[in-house]
Amino acid sequence: MYQKYKNVETVKPGGLELKDRLVGVQRVTKVTKGGRAFGFSAIVVVGDENGVVGHGLGKSKEVSEAISKAVEDAKKNLVRIPLVKGTLPHEQKGKYGGARVLLLPASAGTGVIAGGAIRAVLEAVGVHDVLSKNQGSSNPHNVVKATFDALLRLRNAETVAKQRGISLEKVFNG
Repeated sequence: MYQKYKNVETVKPGGLELKDRLVGVQRVTKVTKGGRAFGFSAIVVVGDENGVVGHGLGKSKEVSEAISKAVEDAKKNLVRIPLVKGTLPHEQKGKYGGARVLLLPASAGTGVIAGGAIRAVLEAVGVHDVLSKNQGSSNPHNVVKATFDALLRLRNAETVAKQRGISLEKVFNG
């Protein structure tokens, strides 16, 4: 699922204290010869609020079953996100479909300035201070995936130094 990203560390859910956040539930309708058949689609974000997060989609005829399926799916897609003192290491843009997301690190005490689907993802990751802007589509499915796109592109200073083959001091002074 995360093949196009470099340095993505996938995480196994065992031993983690994961909290799930419901982003949205949609009622979907299938029109058949015998009338309308209703179902539900749920998107959920799970995270340990310490840099590990995943998202999942569940579909069922009942809401509770759709949510539980989404939680199980989210636990299969956990990744570790680099954080620096409760915020992001640098600003990053993400996109998926028509959704565009801008994430900006903020100073301590700012809080999570984000709405809807972006807030759910950032709180599940454990970011305490961040500014964000949703540009384009507000479809929660695409906004969650765009937010993940931005988060998976983040790199901390140690990763950058290792990729360039230089010392950590040269990253900041070079």
